[in-house]
Amino acid sequence: MSKEIVDMRKEEIINACEKLYENNSFKDITIKSIGEETTFSRTSIYNYFQTKEEIFLALLKREYERWIDDLNEMYEQNSEMTKEAFADKLANTVAKRKNLLKLLSMNMYDMEENSRMEELIEFKRAYGNAIKMVRKCVDKFFGKMSNEEKEEFVCLFFPLMYGIYPYAEVTEKQIQAMTSADVPFKYLSIYDITYKGIIKLLEE
Repeated sequence: MSKEIVDMRKEEIINACEKLYENNSFKDITIKSIGEETTFSRTSIYNYFQTKEEIFLALLKREYERWIDDLNEMYEQNSEMTKEAFADKLANTVAKRKNLLKLLSMNMYDMEENSRMEELIEFKRAYGNAIKMVRKCVDKFFGKMSNEEKEEFVCLFFPLMYGIYPYAEVTEKQIQAMTSADVPFKYLSIYDITYKGIIKLLEE
């Protein structure tokens, strides 16, 4: 089987997973349900992915690659930016990638632990390229920052992304529980959280 066909079938499996993930939780999605959304047999999936976690990791890798394209566009189309403009544009690239944030809020340890090393390495390449692209943007737009300050921004920005989705996408059940537990809650969008976080990091 040619690499082109293998890649096409992998893409079909990833697309099926993405479609199911729109209305189902990670735990409710199975290899069987993913297979039912493809044009080939369920057992054929095992020729491309050995576990459900590998499929989700491949989906997360693709989300990082799409985000990198957005970051590169931001980098190429701007010669200079204020902190506020940078925070606005970077926050908008993050707000477009809801699936990326949703996947990041899952248990990454399980996803990575239940994937083969070669699949994990491919994912880490995409993750590493995203880090490099954010650093490249910071280098371009904030050249006066010290290398230590730039590294600190990158090291704190990526953990921030892991927590955005659960705070921005709160269910009615969660709101009811917080109200009953007398926990104060102010709704902030993905953009709001990201923008405010970036501004705080740049002000440190």
